[in-house]
Amino acid sequence: MTSTDQQPLGSPFSATSTCEDVLAGLDLSEKTAVVTGGYSGLGLETTRALAAAGAQVIVPARRPGIARAALAEVEGCEVMPMDLADLDSVREAAAHISGTRTRLDLLMAVAGVMATPERRVGPGWEGQLATNHFGHFTLACELYPLLAAAGEARVVVNSSAGHALTDIRWHDPHFRAGYDKWLAYGQAKTANTLFTVHLDALGRNDGVRAFALHPGKIITGLQREMTLQEQIDRGWVDEHGDVVGADFKTPSQGAATGLWAATSSLLDGRGGLYLEDCDVAYVSAPDAPMDDGGVREYAVNPDAAARLWDLSVAATGATPIAP
Repeated sequence: MTSTDQQPLGSPFSATSTCEDVLAGLDLSEKTAVVTGGYSGLGLETTRALAAAGAQVIVPARRPGIARAALAEVEGCEVMPMDLADLDSVREAAAHISGTRTRLDLLMAVAGVMATPERRVGPGWEGQLATNHFGHFTLACELYPLLAAAGEARVVVNSSAGHALTDIRWHDPHFRAGYDKWLAYGQAKTANTLFTVHLDALGRNDGVRAFALHPGKIITGLQREMTLQEQIDRGWVDEHGDVVGADFKTPSQGAATGLWAATSSLLDGRGGLYLEDCDVAYVSAPDAPMDDGGVREYAVNPDAAARLWDLSVAATGATPIAP
């Protein structure tokens, strides 16, 4: 990926496009997809849309009983237990998938947490980095042989405009010197984006291409750790919890960019890109307002992506991917 690649392609879709718009006329009956968080919010919209287009969808879920209830009427969907914050659980899920499938066409990393109270997981890792990045990183590495076997697989990772809050805090990624829930979220979202940059560099010769994206502003379960007053203060909702921001998307519109990333022929032969509003985003200025769109240069920097990859392999013990 170079900075000249990180620019809009002129997609026929936009911020208002829905899942149905993006997948209209597509037959995914030969495809198998894994969708993390595929039973609520944007993940549920993603699962429903892929299944409606004929895909077989596997949904790893921290709450499998709730997931099965949410997906009871979705045909071609399998739910299995997995907790992204528990890497043993991630490896068990990957082993199960690898034991029952010979290929994987799509890995959709939709699950995530945002602005949580300070939590330590594993060997003391900061919880948002561990859940949003280390969990998905490990899952992708363990499933990589299946992705490579597909010949033309795509890995799609939900990042956020929140990546603009901070680069990777190389000096203190786990906030040993003091916790800030929003900087921790921003770092995790930058990590999501850098992850796809290096995964794409490693995987392209095997036909594995990777993309990160900002789905837009949507009120979903992602805000569950925030108080109502916090959401009111940010201009997201009123005192009744009803959305008031004019630039908010519906869940279907929010899921559309991920589905476009997974299926668009405009992205054939491309990868390592950050997307928004069903198109490739431009590189934004360092001091541009976060809500103005675009991606910060540090989040798509190949050298930083390689550095984070090495840090992540060392931390998680994930199976390395040969270039």
